[in-house]
Amino acid sequence: MAYTPMIQQYLSIKEQYRDAFLFFRLGDFYEMFFEDANRASKELEITLTSRDGGGEERIPMCGVPYHSADNYISQLIEKGYKIAICEQMEDPKQTKGMVHREVVQLITPGTVMEGKTLSEKENNFIAAISVFENDTYGLAVNDLTTGENRLTLFSGGWEEAVQEVSAVGAIEVIIPEDLSEERRYELQQQLELTLSEEKDTTVPEPFQPLAKKLDQKKMQMTFGRLLQYLLRTQKRSLDHLQPVEYFENNQYMKIDVHSKRNLELVETIRRNGKKGSLLWLLDRTMTAMGGRRLKQWIERPLLNRSEIEARLSVVEALKERFFEREELRDQLKGVYDLERLAGRVAFGNVNARDLVQLKKSLERVPEIIEAVRKLDNPKADQITENIDLCEQLVQNLEEGLVDDPPLSVKEGGLIRDGFNEKLGEYRDASKNGKEWIASLQQSEREATGIKSLKVGYNRVFGYYIEVTRANLSLLPEGRYERKQTLTNAERFITPELKEKEALILEAEEKMLELEYELFLNLREETKAYIPQLQRLARQISELDVLQSFAVISEERQYTKPEFSKGREIEIQDGRHPVVEKVLEEGTYVANHLSMDENREILLITGPNMAGKSTYMRQLALTAVMMQIGCFVPAAQARMPLFDQVFTRIGAADDLVGGQSTFMVEMLETRYALSKATQNSLILLDEIGRGTSTYDGIALAQAIIEFIHHDIHAKTLFSTHYHELTALGDELDRLQNVHVGAVEEDGDIVFLHKVVEGAADESYGIHVAKLADLPDDVIDRASVILKELENSVDVNDHAGEKARLSEKRQSVKEENGQLSFFVGGGRKSARKTRNKQEEEALKKLKSLDLLSITPLDAINKLYELQKSLSEKE
Repeated sequence: MAYTPMIQQYLSIKEQYRDAFLFFRLGDFYEMFFEDANRASKELEITLTSRDGGGEERIPMCGVPYHSADNYISQLIEKGYKIAICEQMEDPKQTKGMVHREVVQLITPGTVMEGKTLSEKENNFIAAISVFENDTYGLAVNDLTTGENRLTLFSGGWEEAVQEVSAVGAIEVIIPEDLSEERRYELQQQLELTLSEEKDTTVPEPFQPLAKKLDQKKMQMTFGRLLQYLLRTQKRSLDHLQPVEYFENNQYMKIDVHSKRNLELVETIRRNGKKGSLLWLLDRTMTAMGGRRLKQWIERPLLNRSEIEARLSVVEALKERFFEREELRDQLKGVYDLERLAGRVAFGNVNARDLVQLKKSLERVPEIIEAVRKLDNPKADQITENIDLCEQLVQNLEEGLVDDPPLSVKEGGLIRDGFNEKLGEYRDASKNGKEWIASLQQSEREATGIKSLKVGYNRVFGYYIEVTRANLSLLPEGRYERKQTLTNAERFITPELKEKEALILEAEEKMLELEYELFLNLREETKAYIPQLQRLARQISELDVLQSFAVISEERQYTKPEFSKGREIEIQDGRHPVVEKVLEEGTYVANHLSMDENREILLITGPNMAGKSTYMRQLALTAVMMQIGCFVPAAQARMPLFDQVFTRIGAADDLVGGQSTFMVEMLETRYALSKATQNSLILLDEIGRGTSTYDGIALAQAIIEFIHHDIHAKTLFSTHYHELTALGDELDRLQNVHVGAVEEDGDIVFLHKVVEGAADESYGIHVAKLADLPDDVIDRASVILKELENSVDVNDHAGEKARLSEKRQSVKEENGQLSFFVGGGRKSARKTRNKQEEEALKKLKSLDLLSITPLDAINKLYELQKSLSEKE
């Protein structure tokens, strides 16, 4: 098909950017063609047209104005798309043939530098992952807006890799070209991010200093993949990139993607928003940098006790010193986003207003240092140690820029008078010339007697003298030279006016050119300070987070936690920080929680809505808050360091992945059981409820026993299976507790108080009544319940326990290794499986859970269970 040269050019460039929308510049528009046009018209809700492209059929086309393209680009970025910006590299008026065009930048979700898609208090992370032998992985992370670079190496299988990508919060991941489709699918479906490819893993020579701390080839290759992608897509200076910070993932508490969501650390489950999350509660930061640092800390709590204690000491000092804290907050309020400013300086899209804000921010630093010194705290002094005040930069910006410059950097009015001698001359010439023209109008009116005579200017004809047609007879012969005829007036010029016009216009043109040149010089001077500004940003953001902790700790009456010598947990009057904030003041019921080496599992019973899940979550949130260095919501708290937190709370159907609630529940539980250590915290809520009662009880008991015998992690396990409370007599490190409720006049009253012992009723019908189910349904349920109680004493569970004893005994007699849950990750010294069991295990492991329906999965499990039962 013979397309026109322009369409052929488009197709040639599009071939290099097949996974992106190509914004193809044609005059004042970015145009899109073919399938790009069809998709863009739907996504952006713009008109789809067509044009003749030289072929047999018209080509679909749509476009957006280049001056408002940012809005359309933001819409596409929010939906996870990429946009290749293709510009005209020549002036069409001066080019006879085809205008040369090329892509000047590829904008992707992970490389956005400005616009509505960026949140000032959230990082915009892009990650690169490398896969090596022996299940070893490299993960490099970058925020292009701030220049931050981090890298880690780890092992543990692909599932661990997915969790690490989730932990860093990347929205785009760069993968090797040969990564399998199955693994690509897992990344996209589980984490909902954009995938990109990069095969080049070399670190270019100019960027070697950034990687000087990376002493292994695997580290270099992983960072190289990230760097090459950034260079290939951005096609501009990346001078603001910071040296790579290497970290071990065992330096931080691990919180898997499901637990992060269940605990609502940075966003809520219901609305996927910040409000109602732990981040929302704790964010009293005054700067954008502090807000981003807070989110990073919450997602990566520390395991270093001395660092945690240092943070707590600063929070304590700030909490006790109200006036110094308020002074610090007041100074921080005026500090600009130094990190992102540095990135924009390097990219070349910073304006004069940004630089004035930078100057004002730097002017506040001495006051910040003074406020910190008054705290007399070693950690606070260490944070502000060796702060660079950038005094020369402040002086240059003060002398060079006016206090309130215009937004545009090319229209003048940026540079302060007296900063440059030549600029002063141009300004004088322009000013004096305009004053002469103003006086010319008055003198000509007096000379001619024409009071309506005026001296004007336009860009086409320059300066002129205008006389209305009615007054032309009053003009002396030969006084003016005719220049333009209008309907009701004539315009004239004089040799002297021509001369002044040339002087004024030349002065103004050179003045604008010189001002822009002087601004670029100031920007380059600022560019030289990028490392100092980035270091200052880290110091200020850390102070900002710590003062935020102090403010919220004082307002909410949080207390300084203590570290237990062993693995004991002792919390007096503990509260769920977010729930307490949302409820009316004074209505939250605080609870104690005590665990030691003889009390490692709490089996929690009680009615729905009584507060079991809240009680469980508040322990995890208290641990997170302590390990980020914040005071905790309790009258007193003594806790160990937790290396990992695992939660399975609430229903979570994976409809996209084709997995039922029960399957998701089992997969999440398996992950916890295979990864947890004795130093972990496990929260499991209603495990086994998604299957039949007997199966559910058997699974729940087997899980509890496995944690008790093999893992020894501190565990909170809530259940409605009252049969399980008998485990309190069988497992020496398990204790029954329940959430209290009382019945008054047929109605249930929740006490929200956790007390020792097992609950004696579930109050299910009472809860249904609170939910306003129809009275007929409630009455009928009550009748059925009484009939069941007459046939089986449901309050005395001894009979039920006896019927389950055979199942429970068979669980104990098995080898005890929950292979479905631990995936072969733990080895046991118990009995070896016989051939039939091994065959069943082999079939189970071979199941492709991602490609079968929930019903097929249940049928397969039923067949396996049946084959094992027949063997018995």
